[in-house]
Amino acid sequence: MNGILLIDKPKDHTSFDVVAIVRGCLREKKTGHTGTLDPMATGVLPILLGSATKAQALLPDTDKEYEASFRLGLTTDTLDITGNILSKCEAHADAGQIEALLPHFRGDIMQLPPMYSAVSKNGVRLYELARKGIEAEREARPVHIGLLKLMSFDEETQCGTLRISCSKGTYIRSLCDDIGKELGCGCVMTDLRRTRACGFDISEATPLCEIRRLAKEDPAALLELIRPVESIFSEYRAVSVSDGQAFRFKNGGSLTLDRIKAPAQLRDGELIRIRGRENAFLGLACADLEKGELKFKKLFEI
Repeated sequence: MNGILLIDKPKDHTSFDVVAIVRGCLREKKTGHTGTLDPMATGVLPILLGSATKAQALLPDTDKEYEASFRLGLTTDTLDITGNILSKCEAHADAGQIEALLPHFRGDIMQLPPMYSAVSKNGVRLYELARKGIEAEREARPVHIGLLKLMSFDEETQCGTLRISCSKGTYIRSLCDDIGKELGCGCVMTDLRRTRACGFDISEATPLCEIRRLAKEDPAALLELIRPVESIFSEYRAVSVSDGQAFRFKNGGSLTLDRIKAPAQLRDGELIRIRGRENAFLGLACADLEKGELKFKKLFEI
């Protein structure tokens, strides 16, 4: 069983919980996911099945989109509402003040990863150190925030919602915390929903409870929800090759550019989808302009 199953992850489940549940529902041993969501978070979680598990290191670097709720006047050790309270004060911000700050966080910025994160420090996960009460030195890392918009704000409760489009590795909790620091009152993230990931929208995802129901009541309908492996590489351009070239590629061979209909303005290092007879997806190749080849990268056809 090979393909992508889009899950709308519920709260209080880790990403690995979802993988385990899907593995049981489909009885597919090779199962993985494309990007961790914290237990408190909900939203798009693409699950990789069978040969699709080989895609994790080759995914397109597409932005992810979120809707994040926040509360001013509070800080915690985890930077979200689930943590231990570190400070509490009465905040008096208004929407105009928040919107005035947002341009400072758009574009290319440096962000300090939170202690409660999976970032490694000398081979140890930061969250492991945090649980022992150890505050480790961390280096700020470059991230890109393409969209940052205040969707709502209640001055009475000092709670609001942000819409965010950002690069891989961006921590929304840290963004909320930084906004709170700028306002001088603190801020914690109270809810997080991922609305887009790996090119897939939340409208395309199926709730986990529905996956469980279909596994029991309508297995055929569950199988129909599985998307082809190629769908997760839709950002990459495609090339169709002859039977002979397909045979060569499937055996790890490179394809000579002047013998195929290469995409216009091919970029060195660009990943290309390789299709065989009847546009069947075979795998990925990497453009090597110096050698004039598409070099074998990964085979997905079984």
